[in-house]
Amino acid sequence: MKNIARFKNDIYAGVLGKIIGVYLGRPVEGWTYEAIRDTFGEINYYKNHRTGAPLIVPDDDISGTFAFFRSLEDNKFDPDIRAEQIGDSWLNYIIENETILWWGGLSRSTEHTAYLRLKNGIRAPKSGSIELNGRSMAEQIGSEIFIDTWAMANPGNPERAAKMAREAAGVSHDGIAIDAAVYLAVMESLAFVEKDIDKLLDAGLAYIENPEFIRLVGAVREQCAKASDWREVRQWIADHHGYEKYPGNCPMVTNHLTLLMAFIMGGDDFNKACMIACSSGWDTDCNSGNVGCLNGIRLGLDGFGTSTDLRKAVADRLYVVTSDGGSCISDAVQETRKILKAACRLEYEPVDFPEERLAFEYPGAVQGIVPYDKNTEEQVLCGIDNLVESPRHCDPQNGNEETKEYGCRLSYRGLGPGVHATACIDTFIDLQPKGKEGTSYFDVLCSPSLYSGQEVKAVIAAGAVSPAFTFFIEYFNEKDELETLSSSAFQLNDGDNQIKWRIPDVGGHAIYRLGMSLRSGARGERPGSPMEGMSGAAGGSRLDGSVIIKSLDWSGAPECYRMGRSMEMTPTLTPWTTTTSWLKTFVSSADHFCPDYTTTFSISHAAPNGVVTTGTMDWDNYSVKSVITFSQQDAAGLVARAKGHRRYYGAVLKDKKAVIYKQCDAKRTVVEEAAFDFEIDDTRELTFTLDGPRLSLAVDGKTAVSGQDESYLCGGAGFVVDSGAILADGFEVKRICSRRNKKD
Repeated sequence: MKNIARFKNDIYAGVLGKIIGVYLGRPVEGWTYEAIRDTFGEINYYKNHRTGAPLIVPDDDISGTFAFFRSLEDNKFDPDIRAEQIGDSWLNYIIENETILWWGGLSRSTEHTAYLRLKNGIRAPKSGSIELNGRSMAEQIGSEIFIDTWAMANPGNPERAAKMAREAAGVSHDGIAIDAAVYLAVMESLAFVEKDIDKLLDAGLAYIENPEFIRLVGAVREQCAKASDWREVRQWIADHHGYEKYPGNCPMVTNHLTLLMAFIMGGDDFNKACMIACSSGWDTDCNSGNVGCLNGIRLGLDGFGTSTDLRKAVADRLYVVTSDGGSCISDAVQETRKILKAACRLEYEPVDFPEERLAFEYPGAVQGIVPYDKNTEEQVLCGIDNLVESPRHCDPQNGNEETKEYGCRLSYRGLGPGVHATACIDTFIDLQPKGKEGTSYFDVLCSPSLYSGQEVKAVIAAGAVSPAFTFFIEYFNEKDELETLSSSAFQLNDGDNQIKWRIPDVGGHAIYRLGMSLRSGARGERPGSPMEGMSGAAGGSRLDGSVIIKSLDWSGAPECYRMGRSMEMTPTLTPWTTTTSWLKTFVSSADHFCPDYTTTFSISHAAPNGVVTTGTMDWDNYSVKSVITFSQQDAAGLVARAKGHRRYYGAVLKDKKAVIYKQCDAKRTVVEEAAFDFEIDDTRELTFTLDGPRLSLAVDGKTAVSGQDESYLCGGAGFVVDSGAILADGFEVKRICSRRNKKD
């Protein structure tokens, strides 16, 4: 056994390096080298505040990297995974013209072109071939920007990393673009065990046969060896391999040489390498993201501590924008767990993760917890960091290093009456973005990660003299304004405090964030808002100190989550309203998904498989219910346990039958069907219940069909329409309490 778990911190560092690099380069993507030089000189820190966009934005480099890699899990961690299987995952996780890709058009955007080939039945790798798409399309940068996760799933195994990278890159690219992706993946795989830059550059070439590519690598290494400054090498790239030297709008060669220059000239300085990649122009976020991942793996977590702190502002946060909307709001720890799971499964090794959503098990991890930024009162939270507690035991498999406990520490100073120490974590997107760009030119399609009816659980370590603790949520009301609801105040005691709070009913509206407020208050108080004063036992005392969030969790389907009629949720709704804030909690690949002022939703789709979903991947045993009016269509009904929009269970009425089926990529398999008489324009209440392998569809309260299948154990819920339209009145998801629920 390789003991893959020994690489877990370096995988986490690779994920961090990727997202930090992207966020550094994203604000100046598309800028010329001269504009960057004249405006900033060098990009040593985030420039989003100068360009008017938020720091944490959706980006194809991030979404594609962490989404397409899910194909490995979806195909049972097959070490011989093929391009056509990964192409199926593209179709499952991409929503056309909406998610992940630059939708620049056929023969304009490489990835859009490949997607259209896949959509029209052309299997990968032909979908990305020079034969079909031409060299100008096939040899662009995209194959490289999505490749890092395939390498991190193969630490110290360059052969398999090269094989998987070649298959993954072949979905959309060909020629020298695949060579570059393979070369990078091999170096990243080897960087877990080999730290010398020249040795990595040499070793990677053993997996490349293309003499043109080998010559280019040698040439840029030669230029770096004799240059006194990175700008000299950058000028050489511009003179001999600039964009104008190659067809297409974002050629691989220019950008790959820039990546290698940054890697070589940056040396063992993580920040410097990303600075070079961002300051050089061309595809800044792609190049910085790739070199950031490579150096994150190679230099480890210590590599982030040698210069300007680039971790604190990011706080592990990222968006993975796909048809699986509940997985959009993510963080570096959650994505690391997925990669580590794949790496262990590929080596047939056990993998053990904390059960909690937030367990902060990596050094420095805060998993998206940031200071609460409303200035209605004085904020005395003076720090959020990851505390390493005293060793628990010795772990011989980790080289006799002591295993430590980690936790998210909230530090405060001067906590007393009239002030607060408050932190929060986003559970949805901001529907009121600031800045001229809003989020970015990539859309954010997202479902909340937290719903009414779920129970939030926390373990908080405190000292002998500690503040009171309050949970709160902020949600978007019917006027699209933020409202706040709070828990009772819990007085923290010395030691570990177990705190639970059932999320109150907010009428189906989107919960934007979960907050945690500390005050010098007393047990049992229930303020109307976390910003209201609290008096009590410690009311007159000043508190300086900290508490440690050891874990924070919510999981499983909601106890009961429901949405009512549209007019109840948005009183000003008209027949011409096309979207609302609560509608944005669903992710739709149907042609038309709109609020309906007489019911709740209208869904129309002109082909098979128009899917609309909400919820998260930990919704396991539950029922989903809605009252549906069936217009002219081939089939329509409910969806459950969806992971994407081509992997789910459907329960529909079709051809005088009630049908339960399993959708798996392009294949639809009937689980069970039974005769059921209904007419077009009938209105029926459908309830689809899933309890372990048992699946049943009830119509108007009576079971119409039931069957068994255990292909899918969890996932989101919603609707499906095949070639037609429906009206849906209300929507309800209710947890099934059974022994099959993993967490209660």
